[in-house]
Amino acid sequence: MADAGPHGGDAGSKGVVWAALIGNVLVAVTKAGAALLTGSSAMLSEAVHSSVDTANEVLLLYGMRVAKKKADRDHPAGYGRELYFWSFIVALLVFALGAGVSIFQGAYRLLNPQPIANAIVSEVVLAAAFLFEGYSWVVSLRQFNKVKGDLGYYEAFRKSKDPPLFMVLFEDSAALIGIMIAAIGTVLAAHCDMPQADGISSILIGLVLVCTSTLLARESKSLLIGERADSRLIKAILDIANGACGSSRANGVLTIQMAPDEIMAAMSFEFDDRLTAPQIEEMVADIERRIHAAHPEVTSLFIKPQNPRQYETTVREHFGENVAEATQTPQTSVTS
Repeated sequence: MADAGPHGGDAGSKGVVWAALIGNVLVAVTKAGAALLTGSSAMLSEAVHSSVDTANEVLLLYGMRVAKKKADRDHPAGYGRELYFWSFIVALLVFALGAGVSIFQGAYRLLNPQPIANAIVSEVVLAAAFLFEGYSWVVSLRQFNKVKGDLGYYEAFRKSKDPPLFMVLFEDSAALIGIMIAAIGTVLAAHCDMPQADGISSILIGLVLVCTSTLLARESKSLLIGERADSRLIKAILDIANGACGSSRANGVLTIQMAPDEIMAAMSFEFDDRLTAPQIEEMVADIERRIHAAHPEVTSLFIKPQNPRQYETTVREHFGENVAEATQTPQTSVTS
């Protein structure tokens, strides 16, 4: 995995979303036209799917923009979580609109099967849609590969703090699977005298979207309510602090991911009893400068004076676990 973790980066993520948006607009228009000409339930499901994806990209771009607003008196921690909120809304839309409409339409067509007219139109449109979606998928996959490093895809997805990056990849993957299902259903319904296959394929597309939206909603919710930062970043912060404090030492640090490139950190610190107040103030300022220089994504750092035993008690009371488990970084003994 890259040093910064699977976060992506605003520029890369925005390029991925724009590529997906352009592709989905083209695909949605062609699929909608084909659905009107052929009466295919699977094609209609695919048109709804692409339309929902188009709306999703717009919401993600909006979330990325408002998340960059500067902190103010009413929102002292900034607006970074706006991105996580809109990402969660996107996951709900995939479920409620994409999956819901596909399953409903498929069930209706399964109970009332009808032959597909002008099947060649559907087949040509699905082939074109596969190319459009395939291009968007390649763009998102390349960007995801840049930041996942040596992690597996699922592990990188779970650790990613950049929803647009993995959401577009999942949406494009679901779209490609949906196109293949729609193509199989169209061929079976039009050329094999199996009109029920059209409805079945629409239901299957809906189930693919249910699985996709469930994964996206779970991860987006976790980010929205507050995930810790990457464990290697936590260790790096502690190493920097301990390297700058002389005989004092950092007990541990708790972090909250506020946005893909915004982290709030609270550090427990045991200061040498011989230090004066001005010396402590100078040390804190130096630690803040060093951490921000090495990791500018740490936008807020709070340092609390505590002896190791107090810190250990606090961690155990809040999390029901020891210090090493809470920070998930190698720790030395914290007994006084």
